[in-house]
Amino acid sequence: MVDADQTFVIVGGGLAGAKAAETLRAEGFSGRVILICDERDHPYERPALSKGFLLGKEERDSVFVHEPAWYARHDIELHLGQTVDAVDRAAKTVRFGEDGTVVRYDKLLLATGAEPRRLDVPGTDLAGVHHLRRLAHAERLKGVLTHLGRDNGHLVIAGTGWIGLEVAAAAREYGAEVTVVGPDPTPLHGVLGPELGQLFAELHREHGVRFHFGVRLTEIVGQDGVVLAARTDDGEEHPAHDVLAAIGAAPRTALAEAAGLEIADRAHGGGIVVDERLRTSDPDIYAAGDVAAFPHALFGLRMRVEHWANALNGGPAAARAMLGQDVVHDRVPYFFTDQYDLGMEYSGWAPPGSYDQVVIRGDAGKREFIAFWVREGRVLAGMNVNVWDVTEHIQRLIRSRARVDVEALSSPHVPLESLGA
Repeated sequence: MVDADQTFVIVGGGLAGAKAAETLRAEGFSGRVILICDERDHPYERPALSKGFLLGKEERDSVFVHEPAWYARHDIELHLGQTVDAVDRAAKTVRFGEDGTVVRYDKLLLATGAEPRRLDVPGTDLAGVHHLRRLAHAERLKGVLTHLGRDNGHLVIAGTGWIGLEVAAAAREYGAEVTVVGPDPTPLHGVLGPELGQLFAELHREHGVRFHFGVRLTEIVGQDGVVLAARTDDGEEHPAHDVLAAIGAAPRTALAEAAGLEIADRAHGGGIVVDERLRTSDPDIYAAGDVAAFPHALFGLRMRVEHWANALNGGPAAARAMLGQDVVHDRVPYFFTDQYDLGMEYSGWAPPGSYDQVVIRGDAGKREFIAFWVREGRVLAGMNVNVWDVTEHIQRLIRSRARVDVEALSSPHVPLESLGA
């Protein structure tokens, strides 16, 4: 039985929003829970969109956070295909839908996520230019890759980050020709630095991907609405039947900005400013997932994390905070990828310039190793490649902030769990 005395509204039907709703009920909240999603699909998880689902190895239904009947069974008022266009903080209301429905909230969670950054070049209106963020995008791209593979077609990918590389791997498995272009000197440069970025370049080259580094797209050339080529700022022209823009994502902060909530600057990833409890500058409004810029005591900075684990854990943390529980959202950032026969998990935060050495434990040549980003003997981040069941040990090392013996860190004969004790 729902107690209508309290109403919690969640804006955003991704993983963070869905897990927040689940947690509210699991923690015994008996008030109204209203979940508003601007997509027509039920809340789903995004990793499969560039991995298993895109490759045809996972069914469509496997991506959903809950089965459709779960929401009614748990008295979650789910509004699909509805956009929230205003938050009135003084009246504590949100307005949504074509008919301008207004509901009052006691607590509000903004889990509005992020959206793909757009290429600002001529030709982006051509039918063969794609983004990958939503399930509908993945379904469309899956069909595109099937056709490209069958017809020996060319895909140009703008962007050398995780989405770009995962789609490159999928496209090659379909048999498409792939060229990846980007301004950095190696793939994944902003996360892994040049040392490990080079490993991913070699992996993709072995599978036939062509890279063109240090450049940006300047034009997508087409005729009669069809893509023919992509030009870069060094004067090169790359054959293309389709182009994927994978140049990052921008937090969806427009609703929060219009409501007068504090927004982080671009240097801190943008996003809605929250405290360690995921509470915004308004004590009755919280934010979680890709859109939240939260202070991380372990790294001594405010960060915005766009990965699956942050949504998975951030939604429940916000829900508990909304219920008045003592919550600190300080998980070690974590993400994973699967490309060809390489599986990888990464924990921590160590952008170029933050570390003084990279320590390898295992055989990088065979792509079975753990890499550690280290500063002054302390582990900032770790990446296990085709080595499993070590994430807990890596994260414990990062959290301990303990100085470790680098020789021991690099030796597979020294148990990982014995370090940093």
